[in-house]
Amino acid sequence: MQLPGEKIVGLAKFFLGVGIPGDAKDFFNQIDALACLEDNRFSVPLILSLPSTVISLTKNEPLKVKVSTVLGSKAPALSVKLAQALSSGSKGSSVINNQELKFDADTATYFLDSFPKNFDVGKYTFVFEILVDESANEKAYITEAQTKVPIAATGAITIENAEIAVLDSDVGSVESQKKLDLTKDEAVSLSANHLQKLRLSFQLTTPLGHVFKPHQSFLKLKHESQVEHIFLVKTSGKKSELVLDFLGLVEKLYYLSGKYEIQLTIGDASMENSLLSNIGHIDLELPERPEKAARPPLQPTDPYSRYGPKAEISHIFRVPEKLPAKQLSLVFLGLIVLPFIGFLIGLTRLGVNIKSFPSSVGAATSALLFHGGIGAVLLLYVLFWLDLFTTLKALSLLGVFLLFVGHRTLSHLAAASNKLKSA
Repeated sequence: MQLPGEKIVGLAKFFLGVGIPGDAKDFFNQIDALACLEDNRFSVPLILSLPSTVISLTKNEPLKVKVSTVLGSKAPALSVKLAQALSSGSKGSSVINNQELKFDADTATYFLDSFPKNFDVGKYTFVFEILVDESANEKAYITEAQTKVPIAATGAITIENAEIAVLDSDVGSVESQKKLDLTKDEAVSLSANHLQKLRLSFQLTTPLGHVFKPHQSFLKLKHESQVEHIFLVKTSGKKSELVLDFLGLVEKLYYLSGKYEIQLTIGDASMENSLLSNIGHIDLELPERPEKAARPPLQPTDPYSRYGPKAEISHIFRVPEKLPAKQLSLVFLGLIVLPFIGFLIGLTRLGVNIKSFPSSVGAATSALLFHGGIGAVLLLYVLFWLDLFTTLKALSLLGVFLLFVGHRTLSHLAAASNKLKSA
C-alpha cells in the first residue's frame, strides 16, 4: 500500500507525540511501530525538532534545530532553511525569509546565530523546509513540505513614565501625584474619598522601542481586613492606564473605609522582567454602609495557622491545703497499726492452734498462697470504684486460683491426719 509522504510523517509524529504509555504492551507496540518506520527501504521519515522553543534576545541565544529519524538516528546529508518567521502581531508579514541554517558537525545541529535587526520580542511561527540530497542516499527519506513551529522570543521590557495620582472627580484636576519606580517596592502614601479617583499609568516598550502589551496587568487593592479587589490595567495607544472612580466602586468595595495596600502585577511569557511590585497604600474614606448593602465575604483562614504559636496560657494553681505535722502523721499511723497488733496478741491469748500448718516447703507455699488468695478476695470489697464486670472477672480468676492451691493444702492436711491415725 502506497501512502503519501505527508501521511507517513504525520503518523510518525503521532507515535512520538502520544508520550510513554502506562501499559507495557502498548509501549512495546509503540516502539515496534516506530521501528517499522525507521527500518524500511521505501520511505524513512525525518523529524525536525528544536531543543528549545524559547529564544532570549537578552542573552543573544541562537536558533538551534535538529533533524533525525524517529528513533533518533543520524540524518543523511541535507539542508535546513528557515522559510518564514511570522509574527503573531502582524498580518501575514514575515521578519525572516529564506534563511539557510548553518550546520555544526560536532553536535549534528543546524543553527542560526544572528537575527535581523527588526526581530523583536513576541510570539512567532517559524516555517522550516528540509531539502534532502537524494543522490547521496541509498534509502528514500521523506519530510514534510513545511514544518511550522511556535517560537517565543523573550527580552527585557522597559518600564517608563510610571506614576500614580489622586484626581478630583468633578474637574479631573490632580490633587496629589507620585512618580514610581516599578522595578522595586515603593512606600507611596495616598488618601482619597469616595468623590475622587485613582489613576495609575505607565509605558512598556520592547528592546526595539515598540509598544508592548502584556498578557497580564493587574492592580490589586487589599483592605486591612484582608478583603481583596483586582482591577485590569488596559493598554491603549502607547500607554497602559487604569482609572478607578471610587464613587462607582463603593458597593464593590463594600463601603469599607480604611487602609488599602496597592500592588501591581505585570507578566507575559515574552517578558523576562515580569514584576510584582508593592506600590504603597491609600487611605480611603467611604460613606457608611446602608443596612441592605452587601457585606464583605468571610476571608478563608490559613490552614497552617493552627501550627503556629498559641497564646500563652495564664493559670493560677490552687493553694495547697495545710497538712499536719510529720510527727502527728506518724502517731496516727501507729494508732492504725495497734488494732492489728492487738488482734495477733488476742489470737495468742486464746490459744489458737497453728501446729497443723504445713512444715514442708511445697505445702507451706500452697497454704500461704491460699490465705493470700482469701485476703485478695476480701480486698475486692475495698476496691469499691471497680465496676461489676471487672470485679466478677477478678473474682473468677481468684476462685480458680483458690481452688487449685486450696485443694493442695487440704490434701496435705488429710494425708498428715491419716499418718497420725495409723501411727
